[in-house]
Amino acid sequence: MKGIVEQRAAMLGEYIIESKATVRSAAKKFGISKSTVHKDVSQRLKKINPMLYREVREILDTNKNERHIRGGIATREKYLLRREYTHRAEE
Repeated sequence: MKGIVEQRAAMLGEYIIESKATVRSAAKKFGISKSTVHKDVSQRLKKINPMLYREVREILDTNKNERHIRGGIATREKYLLRREYTHRAEE
């Protein structure tokens, strides 16, 4: 079992680097929880492959710094769609 977990951590790290993925999108892709992804790439990966860990950490830090922007964009789109839907229903 231990080898499988380490292998998964490495696969997650490589996926995050290749696609610049968020923890949430990586969790969805691999069919596991966000908590598991976070633990794999922040704790396990640090022990098994420190160089890969540093690369992943940079991407996750970037994602964390940009999350408020993504949230604002998502909220804006939500309300634009709602307004568009309401406008069409009135016609």
